[in-house]
Amino acid sequence: MSGLNWKPFVYGGLASIVAEFGTFPVDLTKTRLQVQGQTIDARFKEIKYKGMFHALFRIYKEEGILALYSGIAPALLRQASYGTIKIGIYQSLKRLFVDRLEDETLLINMICGVVSGVISSTIANPTDVLKIRMQAQGSLFQGGMIGSFIDIYQQEGTRGLWRGVVPTAQRAAIVVGVELPVYDITKKHLIMSGLLGDTIFTHFVLGRVKASLPCIRDFGQTGSAWAPGTLFFLLPMSSLRGLPSKGK
Repeated sequence: MSGLNWKPFVYGGLASIVAEFGTFPVDLTKTRLQVQGQTIDARFKEIKYKGMFHALFRIYKEEGILALYSGIAPALLRQASYGTIKIGIYQSLKRLFVDRLEDETLLINMICGVVSGVISSTIANPTDVLKIRMQAQGSLFQGGMIGSFIDIYQQEGTRGLWRGVVPTAQRAAIVVGVELPVYDITKKHLIMSGLLGDTIFTHFVLGRVKASLPCIRDFGQTGSAWAPGTLFFLLPMSSLRGLPSKGK
């Protein structure tokens, strides 16, 4: 193995930042839809949004277009750290095991993905916490990014900045441990079979193969004083938020 290759870190970080900026309004609506309808936190008790497009339109109408990018600063900072570390460590770890694309296996890639996901998400958790809070509160959120980091630290301590880090790391381990290996192994077989070449189109198609997993951890990062562990969120939540019946 040669010296550490800096390119995966730089390219991974730049790609993550561009993708984050382009998809941020959709991510914001996801957060709003996730936190609404609580009986625990009165701030999010009202069910305001019926779906993604309804949320986009209503946020734009009531809060302005800038509200669709509420939390973009910590989100970009998160991707500059999380995306850079995730892709960089993943690619570097793979090179520890194999040197050639054809030698990669699903197991090796999954191990590398899990490790890189846990490390990167743990380091970047403070930026994730602030992003989620700014998205959830929208125009009600006061203060800038640096001041908000300081406020969280002063009011909640270090634990506040790493609120939700366990489910975040667990989610990252699953997501990164699945999406990057699936992407790479699928790319390997498509290219080696001759069906597709190593082109931008191939990478774009493979990007659609990766699926986003449910973001349970977001609920635990909204700033609510009530923040149970991951397993609780996997239990039926009808008593907390209600589940729509088939008759509705």
